Amino acid sequence: MLQRGELPNLARIRQHGFYSRLRTTYPAQTPVAWSSFATGTNPGGHGVFDFISRDPATYLPDAALSRFERPKNAFSPPRVVNNRKGAPVWQTLSQAGVASVVLRCPCTFPPDEVNGRMIAGVGVPDLRGSQSKGTFYTQDSSVQAQESEQVVILAAGSDLKTDVIGPRNTRQSSATDTTCEIRVQAKKDSRSLVIETGGTPARIEVRENSWSEWVRFKFKFSMLQSVMGIARFYVRRIEPQIEFYVSAVNFDPAAPMFPISSPPSYAKDAAEAIGLFSTLGMAEEHNGLNNGRFGELAFLADCELVLDERERLMRFELDHFSEGFFFLLYDTPDRVQHMLWRFRDPEHPGYERELANEYGNLIEQHYARCDKLLSPVLDKVDENTLLMVLSDHGFNTFRRAFDTNTWLWQNGLLALKNGRRPSDDSGEGFTSVDWSKSHAYAVGLGGIYLNFKGREREGILEEGTEADRVRNAIQSGLAGIVDANCQKAAVRSVSRREDLYSGPYAPNAPDLLVNFNPGFRVSWQSAVGGFASSLIEDNMRKWSGDHIVDPDAVPGILFVNQKPRPVSAKNAETRTGHPRNFPSIIDLAPTILNYLGVPVPKTMEGTSLL
Repeated sequence: MLQRGELPNLARIRQHGFYSRLRTTYPAQTPVAWSSFATGTNPGGHGVFDFISRDPATYLPDAALSRFERPKNAFSPPRVVNNRKGAPVWQTLSQAGVASVVLRCPCTFPPDEVNGRMIAGVGVPDLRGSQSKGTFYTQDSSVQAQESEQVVILAAGSDLKTDVIGPRNTRQSSATDTTCEIRVQAKKDSRSLVIETGGTPARIEVRENSWSEWVRFKFKFSMLQSVMGIARFYVRRIEPQIEFYVSAVNFDPAAPMFPISSPPSYAKDAAEAIGLFSTLGMAEEHNGLNNGRFGELAFLADCELVLDERERLMRFELDHFSEGFFFLLYDTPDRVQHMLWRFRDPEHPGYERELANEYGNLIEQHYARCDKLLSPVLDKVDENTLLMVLSDHGFNTFRRAFDTNTWLWQNGLLALKNGRRPSDDSGEGFTSVDWSKSHAYAVGLGGIYLNFKGREREGILEEGTEADRVRNAIQSGLAGIVDANCQKAAVRSVSRREDLYSGPYAPNAPDLLVNFNPGFRVSWQSAVGGFASSLIEDNMRKWSGDHIVDPDAVPGILFVNQKPRPVSAKNAETRTGHPRNFPSIIDLAPTILNYLGVPVPKTMEGTSLL
């Protein structure tokens, strides 16, 4: 696209400075890489190794980015704790008296106290505590809820009463959903739904195949306690059956259930200045597309709404910015590539030739849209400004899903109860596993844990010769394993924790990390402690692009408006010993501090590029 002149603003930065690939983290995951960007350390220095962690006391998968702690006082609200450790660059700047504006960086929930302003990014849940759970409303009684969604079956007719589902009310003896009543009327002449929301605005009209504005709802826990949330409506059709979709209910930036900004009042101030905006960490409604509740054009329309909100926030803050550190993340390109990659890959099992003619270049169109976002930034830049434009990782196709737990079972390293065999109905959370005979298990997006005695609840492995035998068996058995369906190697290599990570939190990492070849990824079932019916199967989900492969295959990109120093031999080597003549994501925090005249802490491992 650069060569074709389709990204003029990025080309302008490259002309005056430089462009490079950017080494990412092991694994190449959003929360891992952005935490390394912020702290200037490998993941062992900040403790984030995956979207998904596991509790060794229960073996159950869990969200890795933050946790909720119940207070001892039953009348006090729960407290949320950020699991990212280490000292982020904005904390070092704050201690030196340099102001920062940090907008939507992953792993900032709850937000850090900063000299400046911050709005949290990936990691902020919806009002129900999930990462994105929307609701599909239909008059078709045969519809069943799919992954990460709720389904409400509507009564017959064109004048209906139903509810928007809010957070669980755990303050009662038996937890129930809080709700807000809505009334829906179909208008066939205008192909729209008129919705009496019971919130603000009180009445909206939404045309078929369109998204509404944000609606504010109040969900009551009791006569004295309530919480505010915001959601959008999408009208799929009004006949022959009424069907519509309600987005995940976001925290209201003016009154969030938990702090999402620093200072806490900043999110409210920003919403008053630019209008309501999505606060969910993964703001785009990808689950609605994945579950077939709306199509690609509706998903792209939602992406554009998110992008427009982020641009308004950027312009608002740029108008007030004079010096210090300014950070803003546009993560919509990640979602667009996850959901639309199959249209540009004829070998993908979900490729549709007719739709590819229409949708095959949508990713490129989105990159061109993002390039335009740089215009107001470049207008703000002067000779005293260091500008970086980067991505934390690259992308590729995701054609085939590899079930690591099934492979461990096939090779006698993971046992199932009562002679069972792996299947889709084995359940999540390892409900079928016989831990007394299991040496290893996979959970998360690439990690394998050994079943260590004294660490896992029912561990059987002793550290030493026995554990090394298991490690060696996994490394030699998985590396280069061939998918008979396409005669391609599914796994490039398997790395040991001690070869990847160092620092105080390295012991919390998976014992082994599977580095897949492009085109392959861990199965959806294995990621959450389940099993697929076969070892390798087609990925038929619309989530068709991914980056959780060997990190050397998916580097990020870096544009800087100033010339770099030559990359040293030390800096040009990855932790696995592979030479690389381009910088690493851990080099950016030291570069920022160096440019702003702030000493680089000894905990940071990277080197300034300037």
